[in-house]
Amino acid sequence: MAIDKEHKEFHAVDLTEGFAPPPGYPAGIQQKVLAGFLDEEKKVGNRTRILKFEPGEYTTKPFVHDYYEEVYLISGDLTVGNDENGNGGEAFAPNTYACRPPGAYHGPFKSEKGCVLLEIHYYA
Repeated sequence: MAIDKEHKEFHAVDLTEGFAPPPGYPAGIQQKVLAGFLDEEKKVGNRTRILKFEPGEYTTKPFVHDYYEEVYLISGDLTVGNDENGNGGEAFAPNTYACRPPGAYHGPFKSEKGCVLLEIHYYA
């Protein structure tokens, strides 16, 4: 499997600007793509992104997609498996990781105090 990505040397990443909500997410959940591009229509590519949840934000339905996803919780709290009102689920602390193959149902998600995630998405 070849994963082509642009060459980027170490550089500062501004975590205060350059974020936007991904399609289908509430406004309080925002992403900043660090490298790559994922074309979900053509089913090619890869991306590395930072995903931030503002305190109290949550999604209401599980996610499923046709690409691989790796997620590392850098800071804050993340709850997985809440209901459509943001209740319940299993809470996770920083330094936890998930790797999901295509077709894996996951979520919904919430964060009580806010969180920062590093995510890598790619097609095989």
